[in-house]
Amino acid sequence: MFGIWTGGSMTGLRQADGRGNGTMRNKLLTFVAMAGVLFGHHGWAEFDEKAEVTYEGTVTDFHFVNPHCVLEFDVKDIKGQIRSWQGEFSNPGQLRRAGWTPTSVKAGDKVAITGHPARTNTPAIHVTKVRFSDGRELKVGYDSQ
Repeated sequence: MFGIWTGGSMTGLRQADGRGNGTMRNKLLTFVAMAGVLFGHHGWAEFDEKAEVTYEGTVTDFHFVNPHCVLEFDVKDIKGQIRSWQGEFSNPGQLRRAGWTPTSVKAGDKVAITGHPARTNTPAIHVTKVRFSDGRELKVGYDSQ
């Protein structure tokens, strides 16, 4: 099928029938590109998983999509200014297993969002629980079981 890499460049890649390396190089480059996609997930490193905070606010949007579900909400800061926040979740499959649907949270809902804050000063949180003003709670299924 394919020969051995015989040199320090990709010109040493040859198919067994002696044809040039263009096909092999393309396959190798495709593999490398796909590896980046398959293993490129950042995880939750941007969040401080040792700290837990809760913010009360109003939902502005909820995205029940891959690769991460996102809850957008507005919070009034100590000066009375509205600050837009982003709550990040795992994928829709994991949320479905925890009882969520695309309509679990709607724009206008008053909520308390609990989770792990961003390590930087950005308005972002890795959500572990959503509590509604009527007392209902939606847990995420990883940290909050």
